[in-house]
Amino acid sequence: MKPVASLTMSMVLITSAACASFNRSSYQNPVVTVRNVQVNGLSLTGGTLDIVLNVYNPNHFKLDASRITYKLMVDSVTFGAGATDSRFTVQSGDSLQVPLPLTFSWNGVGTAGRQLMNSGKVNYRVLGDVTVGASVGTFTIPYDRTGTFTAFSDSRR
Repeated sequence: MKPVASLTMSMVLITSAACASFNRSSYQNPVVTVRNVQVNGLSLTGGTLDIVLNVYNPNHFKLDASRITYKLMVDSVTFGAGATDSRFTVQSGDSLQVPLPLTFSWNGVGTAGRQLMNSGKVNYRVLGDVTVGASVGTFTIPYDRTGTFTAFSDSRR
């Protein structure tokens, strides 16, 4: 009985030490940018888009995501928002393009339209969170990024 108790106690101590050394601050937030936008449909109140977010994982381990929420803003106006429970994995130091549906209202379109007409570019902010799994459970990592989407070329930042 003593060897089993000793082994059990050792496992508990090792697990506790691993959990204690695991620190949420050891995770770096993913870098999320808008890669592409395509209009799917329009209605009197707004429309639907396919938005492709580029998710970069700066960590030294893969991110197994089970959920992502997102809100797209043009200047300070919310253009649209959404969430999906589609699973995806971003390898360490790599990027993954995640296509997502986005429903928008006409409120944010005026600002985006003016920017496109004047410069061919739209300044945006995309924010939300990614729920990821780890050996110690799941947790949510926020992201918040600004950038410029260029509609008429393939050079997006």
